[in-house]
Amino acid sequence: MINVNLEDYHYTLPKELIAKYPACDREMSRLMVLDRKNRRITHRHFYEIINYLNPGDLVVRNISQVVPARLIGYREQTGGKVEILPLQVFSSSDSELPALVKCRGRLKPGERILLPGDRSVIYLGKGQDVPRIKFEFPDLLTYLYKYGKIPLPPYIRREDEEQDRERYQTVYAYKPGSVAAPTAGLHFTRRLIENLKNKGIQFTDVILHISYATFKPISHSELISGKLHREYFEISEEAAEKINEFKSKGNRVIAVGTTTVRVLESQAVKKNYGYGVKAGKGTTDLFIYPPYEFKIIDGLITNFHLPKTSLLLLVSAFCGRDFLLTAYQEAVRERYRFFSYGDCMFIL
Repeated sequence: MINVNLEDYHYTLPKELIAKYPACDREMSRLMVLDRKNRRITHRHFYEIINYLNPGDLVVRNISQVVPARLIGYREQTGGKVEILPLQVFSSSDSELPALVKCRGRLKPGERILLPGDRSVIYLGKGQDVPRIKFEFPDLLTYLYKYGKIPLPPYIRREDEEQDRERYQTVYAYKPGSVAAPTAGLHFTRRLIENLKNKGIQFTDVILHISYATFKPISHSELISGKLHREYFEISEEAAEKINEFKSKGNRVIAVGTTTVRVLESQAVKKNYGYGVKAGKGTTDLFIYPPYEFKIIDGLITNFHLPKTSLLLLVSAFCGRDFLLTAYQEAVRERYRFFSYGDCMFIL
């Protein structure tokens, strides 16, 4: 059992501060800069992050792409509506997948659900954490891009629209596999990235396909085990070499988002200069919560997170719970926009 009281990670948020739509211009989102050493909070806009990044910094991004994975189907026997969100959609070869399934009444194992395009899926019943389903057709990714909807978080409280296919996606994403966006990256524009590169700031990329672990409430079993639901990641040899080069020189490594942090910290290894990362692919169940000694990252770009979530605990571990909750209270007073389509912070 981990020594964490979730009530210590609660805060009150007026509902009107939950962003239902993205900012008109990505880089015009507001940016709260947190200086951990001096416990100073500064209010900026995201394009001004260039003033807080130095030549020789390395920015690490998650290039996973959100798949339009939300499906609306109907029970073959009754015609009742069923909403399905398969959770591991990075491989077209897998026909049996864990999924979130929502409908009136209880589905029975073996029950068929009819989908658009004259396709169907079989409900297999409860898995270890969530139900499992079986798609009765090949090439799932192609199907989802044709018939699926963007899986907006439920707190946005609206149906997906055409603009969400572009805006609920980072400009640099190109590896399909996530069912939620790595939202810290939503604020970058191609213009801003180019300006940062011209200043001498470098980039490298990793992959974490966002699944259930990133957005689900923390369960009792996770508090007992100290581990989260597993998510797939990749760090290439090229990315690992670049990160290790910067770490060996004492340069700063800045993570874009909590998902990037989980990849880097999962692959941290001891080196003669301190810590570096090892290349590889697999799944991680790393649960970062206070107190935690970060081995790789020196700075973190992240959105504002829901109370009592693993994401809030991770950020608290990086900058301190009291300082973070003070910053959240100030964000509420200053009318920042919260969650996936909201504003963000840069913690140094």
